[in-house]
Amino acid sequence: MTSDLIRPNPGSEVVSLEPAALNWEQLGFAVHRLAGRDELVLDPGPREAALIPMSGRATVETSAARYELARQSIFAECGSLLYLPPRTPARISTELGIEFAVGTAHAEGRYPARLIHPDEVHVEIRGGGAARRQVNHLLAPPLEAERLIVYEVYLPGGAWAGWPPHRHDGVNGSPRLEETYFFRFDRPDGFGFHRNYDPDGFDETFTVHQDDFVAVPRGFHVTTTAPGSNMWILNFLAGDLEGEARSTAPYFDPATTWIRDDWSRGQIDLPIGTPQAGPR
Repeated sequence: MTSDLIRPNPGSEVVSLEPAALNWEQLGFAVHRLAGRDELVLDPGPREAALIPMSGRATVETSAARYELARQSIFAECGSLLYLPPRTPARISTELGIEFAVGTAHAEGRYPARLIHPDEVHVEIRGGGAARRQVNHLLAPPLEAERLIVYEVYLPGGAWAGWPPHRHDGVNGSPRLEETYFFRFDRPDGFGFHRNYDPDGFDETFTVHQDDFVAVPRGFHVTTTAPGSNMWILNFLAGDLEGEARSTAPYFDPATTWIRDDWSRGQIDLPIGTPQAGPR
């Protein structure tokens, strides 16, 4: 892989990446698009899997149970999540079509399959000022999984997510977690920016559009969206943390954490100087 930015693929799979493609050990990610009367057999093998519907409706059948996944759209309602333990093949079938994301990570099989409904998900408003956003904890403690952590983030136009920037790559005592970002916008021409960086000189910034995917290999990271286009971010994480330890906090960039004391601190008031009367 030559870039941590990956553009969507044509066909039924928008993006599909195994850990080896990202030079990772744990985390795999895919987004599938099934048309009406299509079906897909998903076999996670030795990994646990989390399925998140983005739009449409489908039936998921395992050898032990049957589940219904449905969502009008990501901007109309909050998401549900189907958790599947390792060695739990599932047949996904749809009459009218569905788009859904799947994240996988190595696991031993400690927890059973479970459909997590939106009313079980902790919804948090984080930050303030230009960094105010909504974070839905789709699969984070107390919701059980071995390694997988899943969030969806709603970011109003012109706002920032992940501010202050944070890292979880084992540096400065931070947990070691691999992470993916998948982007959607409520306008087809919507766009934003994502940055991965480290004070040691590593620095990459990407313009992100509909269905783009960004991997976080190391360092701090932060995201913003352009005014007038609202952003939805789907985050999968997996790494060294297991069970309840998945709630361990990352390490925040100490150069920016001061803003949490006052989210409007340092912001200038307009106009600057004395406005002129009429056109010049």
